[in-house]
Amino acid sequence: MNQPPVNKRLAVYPGTFDPITNGHADLVARAAPLFERIIVAVAESPNKGPGFSLQERITLARLALADLPNVEVRGFDCLLAQMVSELGAGVIIRGLRAVSDFEYEFQLASMNRHLIPQAETLFLTPAEQYSFISSSLVREIGRLGGDISGFVHPAVQQAMRQRWQKKQPETEGDNYA
Repeated sequence: MNQPPVNKRLAVYPGTFDPITNGHADLVARAAPLFERIIVAVAESPNKGPGFSLQERITLARLALADLPNVEVRGFDCLLAQMVSELGAGVIIRGLRAVSDFEYEFQLASMNRHLIPQAETLFLTPAEQYSFISSSLVREIGRLGGDISGFVHPAVQQAMRQRWQKKQPETEGDNYA
């Protein structure tokens, strides 16, 4: 298969983005001036049992990142190395929130270097006000009816509210005695 030449000004930011958070958006916004183009690659990841479908996560990411003209959002269901190679991307962006993220991210970067030596991994840390936000925490807070407005784009908040309202069981008349 004929691969395009490597473009060091094209970056891929992969993740499940279930949902995309303000921390994710912050990383993309800070990386955007560094690259001609960034592709936010939303992984299908059926093994993680995402709360939103791939298409829903793509749509929400597009809404959250709409103000960044050099950012494109697309889904993928293959090995990241395959997608990066097919795109000819020269950089993979990964976020590090805490020291605890480093070991796993280092393993991923090392494996990607082995699979796609033409691509470098660039680690970025979120702004301090987003360093504690994770998609799984946001999902849990939203599922339990907590306020997630400071953690996600308004469109994501609305989608989560609608999702969890549909899933809330009727408890009236339940007897647990």
